[in-house]
Amino acid sequence: MKRITNMVIQKRIVTVFLFAVIIIGIILFRLGYVQLIWSDFLIGQAEELWSRDIVFEPERGKIVDRNGEVLAENVSAPTVMVVPRQVTSHEQTAKSLADALDMPYDAALETIKKNERIVILQPEGRKISEEKAIAVQNLNLDGVYIAEDSKRYYPKGPYLSHVLGFSGIDNQGLTGLELSYDEQLSGTEGSLSFYSDAKGKKLAQKADKYTPPQDGMNLQLTIDHKVQTIIERELDIAVEKYNPDSVVAIAVDPDNGSVLGMSSRPTFNPGNYQEIAAEVYNRNLPIWSTYEPGSTFKIITLAAALEENKVDLLEDEYVDDGSIEVGGTQLHCWKRGGHGHQTFLEVVQNSCNPGFIVMGQKLGKEKLFSYIENFGFGSKTGIDLQGEANGILFNLERVGPVELATTSFGQGVSVTPIQQVMAVSAAVNGGNLYEPYIVQALLDPVTGEVVDKKEPELKRRVISKDTSEQVRNALEHVVALGTGRNAYVEGYRVGGKTGTAQKVGKDGRYMENNYVVSFIGFAPANDPEIVVYVAVDNPKGTVQFGGTVAAPIVGTVIGDSLRALGVEKQDGGIEKAYQWPDTPAIEVPNLIGASKSDLPEYMISLQIETLGEGDYIIDQAPAPGEKVEEGSKIRIVLGDK
Repeated sequence: MKRITNMVIQKRIVTVFLFAVIIIGIILFRLGYVQLIWSDFLIGQAEELWSRDIVFEPERGKIVDRNGEVLAENVSAPTVMVVPRQVTSHEQTAKSLADALDMPYDAALETIKKNERIVILQPEGRKISEEKAIAVQNLNLDGVYIAEDSKRYYPKGPYLSHVLGFSGIDNQGLTGLELSYDEQLSGTEGSLSFYSDAKGKKLAQKADKYTPPQDGMNLQLTIDHKVQTIIERELDIAVEKYNPDSVVAIAVDPDNGSVLGMSSRPTFNPGNYQEIAAEVYNRNLPIWSTYEPGSTFKIITLAAALEENKVDLLEDEYVDDGSIEVGGTQLHCWKRGGHGHQTFLEVVQNSCNPGFIVMGQKLGKEKLFSYIENFGFGSKTGIDLQGEANGILFNLERVGPVELATTSFGQGVSVTPIQQVMAVSAAVNGGNLYEPYIVQALLDPVTGEVVDKKEPELKRRVISKDTSEQVRNALEHVVALGTGRNAYVEGYRVGGKTGTAQKVGKDGRYMENNYVVSFIGFAPANDPEIVVYVAVDNPKGTVQFGGTVAAPIVGTVIGDSLRALGVEKQDGGIEKAYQWPDTPAIEVPNLIGASKSDLPEYMISLQIETLGEGDYIIDQAPAPGEKVEEGSKIRIVLGDK
């Protein structure tokens, strides 16, 4: 009996031992698994529970023009952050911060007593000046941190405002390019992580962890700041002179569709957008506004008629008596009594409505409207800006003889300024319709190297090179001899077309004495490098004609832009036909080497401005031989021989 009992005991001991070994083995396996496999995960989980993050905003990418001129950048604007659980004396901290930040004591106290990990003293502690940041830092308050932050700054104020747009207090893009390219400009946030216990007290034995932010890409535009500056200046002058409802201007390179300048009035300062009505900053008129184009649209009718060999500008003739009957309706020329006997080149020069109606009739509605659509009207151009409109064309099924006739001279259709600019660019660049674009490249914010570059996008060929050459020649005649003479630029071959379009009111009727007057021009006429369009909506105190109001503005923009871009002057252009009250240009004499005493004889027709001291003229501007308007200012430099 005793022996049996001992055996049972031994078996029980062995069983217990085996169970113990198994349990210990499981424990050891579990410990090893946790130590070797789960360790990183558990440490991360623990650190996440202990850690508190202060977020550092990345530097938003700059926006620059094609030459690197800064159009939008950032200025330092630190932010005050508070970790409430680390504050040793809420009352004293609130008082110190209230004094330093010029904020109410009660508001500061309420904020830093919040049961949150991190709070920001808003708005007084958000994006503050460097002086205030230093003042807060010098207080050396427990739980108070200064986070590096920035705010958007537009160094040129209202310059290019609708294109650039603006960003909000959190540096998020809200309109314009700031919104369209927000993802590329924004970058990636960084942080400073510190460790605290369950009560929020900082753990001194754990080192802080800093993850630097990654700054956003810089945006390089196709805009040339010299051209843009000229446009801004001329629009300001137009507003002062004519008090219009609005003004629009666009300049593009016709050879690739890149936008050199774009602006409109009314305008705004992106840095103070809160003070401006939303309908001002939300409407980029060069791509958003739609209206009847008027006679600038005749360029499309002309190009189509030439491409289809429906007219010969020199051989075919038309007699204009002031009106033409179409479908029982009398359609009139802008000139009472008409232009009489004309070649079709003179029809273009004189912007004769009946003559263009005949071109449209020769084409027929199917052919004319196919060209209109091929030139890009009725659909968006695809420019990389938000808010572009489509424009409106007649439904081809509803186009009768009258609609065909009015469309031929630019009435009854609705287009956008950017559509007109790209269509005319195609008409004069050899026949190629390009997609317009305004962002040229994304640049690395540190190295400045190109990360991504936009290539010109050719949509289609719309007319032949030969037809394009004929269009350029005809439009050069318009500026030298016809209705566009006020856009003539001495020394440059300029082509273009006037436009005067009656506006449609809310009741669907044409308004009295309320027109959109416009001009579209290009130069040099034999090899265009710039196309400029200006439209002035309802100019006051003047005769509302495109040739009177808009043509001189375009002429100035083209002339100054070509000089700024370094385009050489040319010979071989068509001489301008001067009409009263125009005065012919005079040639600048060679004054270099002449005596100062000889100047009075030149002051009859020119103004003389002298620089320096001496008895002899050693330099002058403009150069000898250049032609200028009578009464222009000539600058001379005096010195000794």
